[in-house]
Amino acid sequence: MASRLVCKSMRLWRGWCAPRATRFSHSGSEDRLETPSAKKLTDIGIRRIFSSEHDIFRESVRKFFQEEVIPHHTEWEKAGEVSREIWEKAGKQGLLGVNIAERHGGIGGDLFSTAVVWEEQAYSNCTGPCFSLHSDIVMPYIANYGSEEQIKRFIPRMAAGKWIGAIAMTEPGAGSDLQGVRTNAKKDGSDWILNGNKVFITNGWMSDVVIVVAVTNREARSPAHGISLFLVEDGMKGFIKGRKLQKMGMKAQDTAELFFEDVRLPASALLGEENKGFYYLMQELPQERLLIAELAISASEFMFEETRNYVKERKAFGKTVAHIQTVQHKLAELKTHICVTRAFVDSCLQLHEKKRLDSATASMAKYWASELQNSVAYDCVQLHGGWGYMWEFPIAKAYVDARVQPIYGGTNEIMKELIARDIVRDK
Repeated sequence: MASRLVCKSMRLWRGWCAPRATRFSHSGSEDRLETPSAKKLTDIGIRRIFSSEHDIFRESVRKFFQEEVIPHHTEWEKAGEVSREIWEKAGKQGLLGVNIAERHGGIGGDLFSTAVVWEEQAYSNCTGPCFSLHSDIVMPYIANYGSEEQIKRFIPRMAAGKWIGAIAMTEPGAGSDLQGVRTNAKKDGSDWILNGNKVFITNGWMSDVVIVVAVTNREARSPAHGISLFLVEDGMKGFIKGRKLQKMGMKAQDTAELFFEDVRLPASALLGEENKGFYYLMQELPQERLLIAELAISASEFMFEETRNYVKERKAFGKTVAHIQTVQHKLAELKTHICVTRAFVDSCLQLHEKKRLDSATASMAKYWASELQNSVAYDCVQLHGGWGYMWEFPIAKAYVDARVQPIYGGTNEIMKELIARDIVRDK
């Protein structure tokens, strides 16, 4: 058994295969330590939602981020983008499109395998390569609503890291309120003519294909009934990429303005049915919000371990900072908050794996975990003292990277609105 597992691990690392949902057994998972009892919050081999096969995959993913991402991240931060090479390496490693079915050209792994990639990127403290948006937000739209021709054209290339995907929802005047979208597409024979502009588009600068949210029926009974999705490819006439935006954090992650000036799109560029775009967005947003929650709690776990190590080494008043009672109490608070939140997020992962995660619950996870991430970041910088304010210390980067989490994917104020609606609605 051991030799087979070692062999499997080697194949995973070389990209010859990737974990499949059918291979994963959770037998013996009841014996696994939960986060509060683990030696470290980031240990491999803990949490009942995972199996030993997930652990093997995690080891290979962790090695990938340690060897292929961390050494180059400072250089990418200066450039405002990562290299295309890292995308292709991730594709060869089997880290892109993990949860997309094999029949569509994806890896065919389960949701928990996808979560392993999310978590390990957060544990690396490297936000540059936005694999998660590409794989777990953009690709599912194509796999779930695309035609056979669209799936065959885009999914294999995206799973290989040859093409990079983005989704363009936000506009200068329309953020969390998707019904305020002004970008529009009008029919011209069998074609569509697309006009408008988008902002804050992650992967936008490097994108090869962008899912664009546009109004296609201004006469609809509500804006939600007149929105469609289009697949716009880099190089199309009139598709212009604006400047790379200079952000407070996530400096290695390219974020751009996109402009569409009379872009002629063939009928085959329509994703799904005409005027069904808002429905598709509502179907897919719970996974996006779960993704943000997972990244948030994983980043919190990383920051806690980084800070625990620091206070155990740093000396003040003749003893390590970790021996000061107020510091010990703060660590106790942080670990408790993190472990409680981790239990809820893991529960959401289990629900989503069974297609039972509803919008309100996903909104709770996103709102709570992202707020916690910012609270943990604040406290961990404080526990680092002056060194926590220095960019050379990982906690400084983790602090600024955290700030956007309560904003994108729908602001936390919108999350509270969605949760509240579910509370007061007569069912």
